[in-house]
Amino acid sequence: MHEHMTFDFILQRMLSRVSDTLDKREGSVIYDACAPAAAELAQMYIELDVNYNLSFVDTASGEYLSRKTAEFGVSRAMATPAERKGMFYNSSNALMDVPLTGRYSIGNLTYVIEGRLGVGVYKMVCETLGAVGNEQFGALLPIDYVPGLTRAVLAEVLVPGEDEEADDALRKRFYAAVNEPAFGGNVADYKQRINAIPGVGATKVYPVWQGGGTVKCAIIAADWTPPSSTLIDEVQSIMDPIVNGGQGFGQAPIGHEVTISGVTDVLVNVETTLTLASGVTPAQVQADIQAMIEAYLLALRQNWSNEQQLIVRTAQIDARMLTVQGVEDVTDTKINSAASNLMFAADEIPVLGAVVIHE
Repeated sequence: MHEHMTFDFILQRMLSRVSDTLDKREGSVIYDACAPAAAELAQMYIELDVNYNLSFVDTASGEYLSRKTAEFGVSRAMATPAERKGMFYNSSNALMDVPLTGRYSIGNLTYVIEGRLGVGVYKMVCETLGAVGNEQFGALLPIDYVPGLTRAVLAEVLVPGEDEEADDALRKRFYAAVNEPAFGGNVADYKQRINAIPGVGATKVYPVWQGGGTVKCAIIAADWTPPSSTLIDEVQSIMDPIVNGGQGFGQAPIGHEVTISGVTDVLVNVETTLTLASGVTPAQVQADIQAMIEAYLLALRQNWSNEQQLIVRTAQIDARMLTVQGVEDVTDTKINSAASNLMFAADEIPVLGAVVIHE
């Protein structure tokens, strides 16, 4: 906006207002008096541009974006803790009950028991907020001594932890709230309410699913994997408890019988033939190839709610493999043993299986 208001431009404009009968050369009294003021004014215009951009949603960031969207009732989603399944065994390798509120560590994370799911099986909550709580699996160490306990295991993710909402995600959600107003149980209303529940990544809404008054909502977890039964049950209870379906005891409008379901994953096995650079072996590019394909499938999963059905395309896989250093050509790419694109049902998502590379 004020890009032209540079130090030189401002200084020359100031000097142009001084009579030519006076010495205005660099080092003169007039020049030395105007130069510091011109520098301060140039800095002021720079800061003015920065603050001007912070006043609009499309260019604001951080705290300023949060304050701007909050004016319209859209608040930044804070980080949430991961909820995990913990399993506890005695010396006979049988599941055993342990004290509630016990604390256990793995790596640099600590998990606390929040509830009992069954004999020796508990829901555990990470004390560190964010997606970091989803990552580690394996042996847990009790912080306090537990009599009879010989082994503790941190197992599946029940409700994924989420990091604080990023600026781009908040901006996208703000535009959706403003441009697609939620009202009275319309599709936008269901999407906004369910997506706001911790652990939910995205939602597809199927209105009039089994006749008037019925609604089906399919969800994907915040880590872009199929949701656990625990997460599905939590969303069901919040939206429309099964025991009082359609009675308005959840967030769904009275008369709406809501069914919450989750996406299902389908393994995607890739087989391809590569022409490699001289001296390069398939083992050297295997990890990079798998990472490229995994990134492609992740992007598809993240866009699942915006598509009628997902399609894994051989051309997209070939294009990504060609970007890997050492790969010169790609031929005969097959997905699940077929040399064609792989199409999914409406609520299916792709998960990478085996990647086989031929030379």
